[in-house]
Amino acid sequence: MRQNRKIKFGDVPAGVASTRSEELRHRKRERVGRPVSVEYGSDEGSEAENERIASGERTVDMGKIRLRARQLASVRESLPVYQVKDELLAQIKPSKVCVLIGETGSGKSTQIPQFLMDTSPKGIAVTQPRRVAAINLATRVAEEHGCVLGREVGYSVRFNNVSNKRTKLKYITDGMLLRELMLDPMLSRYSTVIIDEAHERTILTDLLLGFLKDLVFNKRQNDQFQVIIMSATLDADKFSQFFNNAPIFFVEGRMYPVERLYLPQPVEDIVDTVTKTVVQLNQTEPTGDILCFLSGQEDIDKIVDMLAKLAPILPKEAPILVPVPLYAALPSHVQMEVFKKLKPNQRKVILATNIAETSITVPGIRYVVDSGLRKVKVWRHQLGLSTLLIAPISKASAAQRAGRAGREAPGKCYRLYRESDYLKLSDNTEPEILRSDVVSPVLMLKKMGVNDILKWHWLENPGRDSLVAALHQLYSLNALNDRGQITELGQQLVVLPVAPHLAAVLIRASTLGCLGPVIDIVACLSVDNLLMSPPSERRDEVNEQRRETCKLGSIHGDLVMLKELFDLFNSFADIDEKKDWCRQLCLNYKGFKDVERVRRQISEYMKMLKMDEADSETDFDATLVLKAFVSGFITNTAIGMPDRSYRTLATGDLVSIHPSSLLFGQRKPAIMYIEYVYTVKGYARAVSAIDLEWLQEVAPHLLGTREKV
Repeated sequence: MRQNRKIKFGDVPAGVASTRSEELRHRKRERVGRPVSVEYGSDEGSEAENERIASGERTVDMGKIRLRARQLASVRESLPVYQVKDELLAQIKPSKVCVLIGETGSGKSTQIPQFLMDTSPKGIAVTQPRRVAAINLATRVAEEHGCVLGREVGYSVRFNNVSNKRTKLKYITDGMLLRELMLDPMLSRYSTVIIDEAHERTILTDLLLGFLKDLVFNKRQNDQFQVIIMSATLDADKFSQFFNNAPIFFVEGRMYPVERLYLPQPVEDIVDTVTKTVVQLNQTEPTGDILCFLSGQEDIDKIVDMLAKLAPILPKEAPILVPVPLYAALPSHVQMEVFKKLKPNQRKVILATNIAETSITVPGIRYVVDSGLRKVKVWRHQLGLSTLLIAPISKASAAQRAGRAGREAPGKCYRLYRESDYLKLSDNTEPEILRSDVVSPVLMLKKMGVNDILKWHWLENPGRDSLVAALHQLYSLNALNDRGQITELGQQLVVLPVAPHLAAVLIRASTLGCLGPVIDIVACLSVDNLLMSPPSERRDEVNEQRRETCKLGSIHGDLVMLKELFDLFNSFADIDEKKDWCRQLCLNYKGFKDVERVRRQISEYMKMLKMDEADSETDFDATLVLKAFVSGFITNTAIGMPDRSYRTLATGDLVSIHPSSLLFGQRKPAIMYIEYVYTVKGYARAVSAIDLEWLQEVAPHLLGTREKV
């Protein structure tokens, strides 16, 4: 067995030492040098404009582009990874697989792909867990390389593909690369695949690593095909061992010291505490922008509103606060607001989820406010339910968050928890695959011809129980036959850009003639926080307004309500009217804009499958729509009991209708729900009323005799 090698690069002159004993557990060594201000995305236009330029619809001034590249050349050359370019390439090139640890500020994500462009015989794909990072990095690298974004350097994310067949370097979300893998299992257009931010350990990243291992050591072992795993933490041994003891290389980064400050007592109201911290910081620190880490969109939106109201009445001698949200549900052009330059008398306050921990570098950040929390969905396969939890972050995440403040100058990190609580945190974040439903990954594996799911190349095996539960779910959808092989329906489900259950609903809707309204509802379900939780003092008022507004929804349930709300939103011609209406009913205006984009994408995919919504019935038929949904959520059904309780069809467990549902307090013979969550007890969310007869009609293979496939 080949001995694992760890080689260190990048001994840059040391600057001011930073005493950060807590991070010595995560980093073997740190060196501090003169930091370089790199403004990713600062000059970017809209995505639509990028697409027009890439396709040749708009002419561009190549002289200006080349001038910009020359101006950035000195910035590139001063990065730690650039200073060891020749030495690093000499070590990387002979390796079919290598693991590269690049510290914050090393420049690994922008420079290493460019180093390989001249020598790579085919294309280079660089994966990113998030859309905003893929777009941002591609924009910056195109500038540095002196080319039009979308030609030699481009990106591919959901809703946007700014690249062409001649694109040599493509930044791509891991989900989009998996889709390419479905169409081309050999990834024949690429000679190099770089998995960036591998330490985030998303399900899709873990899946990609398994497929790439098969390509490197089996399908393309005699080909010029190379895989580079890049991570920002020192937890690299797992990746190395997975790829047969691949060599590990280490490139040091650049950071200024960051002072860490803790609270003496635990926080009761995180929204109030973050707001007060930002206001106090604004009064005491004269320069530098602020980055706040919060658990989710709801808290972020509350603080953005509070700071926007406070900004005009704060003392004039302090900078004017400009709050900017940053979370995954925001459209890309809104996410890019974090990179805009402000006037000298203004201070940017970015309110972000852990999307801002890695991948993107926002210039000007000097202060980090860390709530110490993240929102995580945990799937309990034994119970068939998901639990949405607000949980503490890991020490590795805390270090990443603090590091955002030390990129350009000495910074401060205000941790809104006690130091004793920090010491109790786990060292690393748990891989997503160990706490998630694996139905989609298992269907992908079946599509790729993997028969023995249990013994596949799992970087982290989700466990026998979880995999068996996923196989049973796919069987219930008719995606697998009695022998566990993928069916023709399963082949169709894996193509659609939604979860298998929703894909099954879309296919069934096309046969029932109600595809149009079902696409509307599925698009609504695909957008997070479309219906926001009303403030406690307005909850009864808002719920009553929703019942009055959605007459059909009050009878048939929440899925029909979504259709009614989407239609009403589109009935307003004036944007201000739409926004006022959304405020009255506590609906997410930005979310509805996302629904329209998701809807267009689903429609395009259905046309690819030769299923056109134009063939649907013109009149809305709630019965047909709900029958279509039952075909995808047959295991998410419950029977009404005489005492007004409900027992699930699959397990006989007690379940209650969530108070947010339009059907709360009503008695129905049977219900179907999209989500089963557990807080103080088991709740069904997104609930619809169904007829008992539909169950036998829709799923005879589960409730009666199995039909031949």
